Amino acid sequence: MSGLPVVDPEDIGLCRQRTRHLVHALQAEVDRQRLPGAVVLIARHGKLALFEGLGVLDPATGVPMTRDAIFRIYSMTKPVVSVAAMMLMEQGKLLLSDPVARYLPEYANQKVARQVEGVVQLQEVRQLATVQDLLRHTAGLTYEFMGSSSVQRQYAQSRIGSRQRSNREFSLQLAALPLMFEPGTAWEYGRSTDVLGRLIEVVSGTTLGAYLRENIFEPLRMEETWFSVPQQQQYRIAEPFARDPDGAMQIRLVDIREDAVMESGGGGLASTAHDYARFLQFMLNRGELDGVRLLGSRTVAFMISDHLGLIPVNSGASRELLPVGYGFGLGFAIRKETGLAAEPGSIGAYYWGGMAGTTFFVDPAEDLFACLMLQAPNQREYYRKLFRNLVYATLLG
Repeated sequence: MSGLPVVDPEDIGLCRQRTRHLVHALQAEVDRQRLPGAVVLIARHGKLALFEGLGVLDPATGVPMTRDAIFRIYSMTKPVVSVAAMMLMEQGKLLLSDPVARYLPEYANQKVARQVEGVVQLQEVRQLATVQDLLRHTAGLTYEFMGSSSVQRQYAQSRIGSRQRSNREFSLQLAALPLMFEPGTAWEYGRSTDVLGRLIEVVSGTTLGAYLRENIFEPLRMEETWFSVPQQQQYRIAEPFARDPDGAMQIRLVDIREDAVMESGGGGLASTAHDYARFLQFMLNRGELDGVRLLGSRTVAFMISDHLGLIPVNSGASRELLPVGYGFGLGFAIRKETGLAAEPGSIGAYYWGGMAGTTFFVDPAEDLFACLMLQAPNQREYYRKLFRNLVYATLLG
């Protein structure tokens, strides 16, 4: 289905019994009614050891989960859009060292909010954010739901997350708001990749959706990845529980049945496990899939290197997303140490996830990737860690 042959797990160095244990552990979560359903996929050496759906597609209908279910992947959009930007770099259409304002003039006069004797003051930035800053989340931008600082409150008040404005209108409104940090001085997870999506539109001369479709989705045969799901395929959309199983306030997910005016480069795509597996195999192959090369191998190696160095991670929500032992590359979190973090992994492994619960990781040292698709937003951190532990437990050698 994904173009990858299905084999016995032990043919590619995975324990058959432990692979089934992974499925049983997730099924136990379904049986406890903490997880509505999931699609799980593990590949190694270009072959599928596991590709299975469990639970239900939609708790309201009880329809069983299918392997071709469509999920809101939210921030798993970011790696795809980062690849799109790097393709433009390889074509000589942009430099990572270029100021964002070279392509989006609205970012030429940004101010940064600084605390001076307990009072927030807006001051001129010392250095404009670059394209690299957008890719590695050091542009000084944030998310309104990451905290309650004065900048984050302004984001919320302006409804900066609305999907009812175009990418151009979004960019103009965001640029008028103050930065949370001086560009290049802190890793703060935020709306950088949304800005990058608008930048791609300006450089390419087409919409972000059209650019992704023509230059990534069609060449990689990712035929079921969209910003809005066509009506004839909407019966396959996976849904969360109406109420959070742990009693918290349920996060309201975006309606991917309606055409969104904004094509969010930071979190707007819907996709299937099959399609995203093709993207991950393309990355694991260092820029090529089925004879189609979209990026040079050295460019991919550059993307999955740490780009933070000594740049600190902001405390709070950003630190929770990028734990000790990890850096950040161009669109991906990068493992720097085999220890320190609370889950196993090889140096050089990279990962990211989406707010509704989808997650993936790629481990070049093991020639392996794994993807978990589910819609359980409040439980997402638990399932990401559980999944990582269970996948690494299957490895035999």
